[in-house]
Amino acid sequence: MAVALIASFFWASFSSSNFAIASNWALEKSRSIVVPNTTITIINKEEAANNARVHDRILSGTFADLPAPDLHWEEMAPAPVCRLDGASIQIKDLFYVFAGYGTLDYVHSHVDIYNLSSNKWEGRIDMPKDMAHSHLGVATDGRYIYVVSGQYGPQCRAPTARSFLLDTETKKWKNLPPLPAPRYALATQLWRGRLHVMGGSKENRHTPATDHWSLAVKDGEALEKQWRTEIPIPRGGPHRACVLFNDKLFIIGGQEGDFMPKPGSPIFKCSRRHEVVYGDVFMLDDKMKWTVLPPMPKPNSHIENSWVLVNNSIIITGGTTEKNPVTKRMILVGEVFQFHLDNMTWSVIGKLPYRIKTTLTAFWDGWLYFTSGQRDRGPDNPQPGKVVGDLWRTKLSL
Repeated sequence: MAVALIASFFWASFSSSNFAIASNWALEKSRSIVVPNTTITIINKEEAANNARVHDRILSGTFADLPAPDLHWEEMAPAPVCRLDGASIQIKDLFYVFAGYGTLDYVHSHVDIYNLSSNKWEGRIDMPKDMAHSHLGVATDGRYIYVVSGQYGPQCRAPTARSFLLDTETKKWKNLPPLPAPRYALATQLWRGRLHVMGGSKENRHTPATDHWSLAVKDGEALEKQWRTEIPIPRGGPHRACVLFNDKLFIIGGQEGDFMPKPGSPIFKCSRRHEVVYGDVFMLDDKMKWTVLPPMPKPNSHIENSWVLVNNSIIITGGTTEKNPVTKRMILVGEVFQFHLDNMTWSVIGKLPYRIKTTLTAFWDGWLYFTSGQRDRGPDNPQPGKVVGDLWRTKLSL
């Protein structure tokens, strides 16, 4: 009963309820905001647990926020639909935004296209009927977008092994060979002429997978009929960034565990299970050897489409971190992180307009964009709130 109540409380955030941004994050008439630089003391989990209750007061979730410089954010035209756990790919100045939950009981089956030069939403492409609707693995070679596995349907339904590719010039879809086994939220990237997928969650949605498969592809065609087994990833799990840089693959963040369908539920109703969020970073080199790199400034998950490459660094927006040690409630992330690829170090370079997970992120002409996801309930409440389609941008000076 307790598990069901917690899950129901969390997913109630998919309702249409609204809430205001507090005065210190107030929107101006220009729809631009400056996120304040708030000084916050960071404490570790043990200290948090020991000091959580003072005169019966519960530890504020804001203890997980990190100090960061101010960023000036400008609100742009929102996406045509709100979405959570969608996917995205940027090809030049076109930003393709895929699928996702609209609500827990409704999923999208189309792609919206945003023109980063004209700053307008300019197109829509319907997805194949057999394609997954959330937790997709996506990658591109600059023309073709490869879409691998994912969850088919709303709530916590089963994954599919079906995989596809989209020709962005003709807007036509083709089938790819199915995965050896269906997965949720795989780390996905094109590397050396092969489509690599790894990790994710297994068929029950909760068990972390360490499998690593690859498929030879070229010019929108699969060159093999079956996926090839590769060296496993050191730590399994879904919702992690997978970045290619200098002929190396970087796997960042993620989690072990996720919501599962409630036993016996005819609609596969989502039920909370134990999750471990981590900030681990792994690098796979051309000799197919994994190297452990410095972890993120704090554990972070739900960032598979929240990253861009800028000036020899990886920029990551938002996510989810470890739960409040007292309330056990999910805590969203509101920082912008930079991983410096020249010296393999991390820094926190700013704050988002609000905390948010599963952002879809792009970069064009000096502007950092993010859209969609599930935001917090306000400056003092980092728990998941409303699913949004907001689109924001800020000028980056790195």
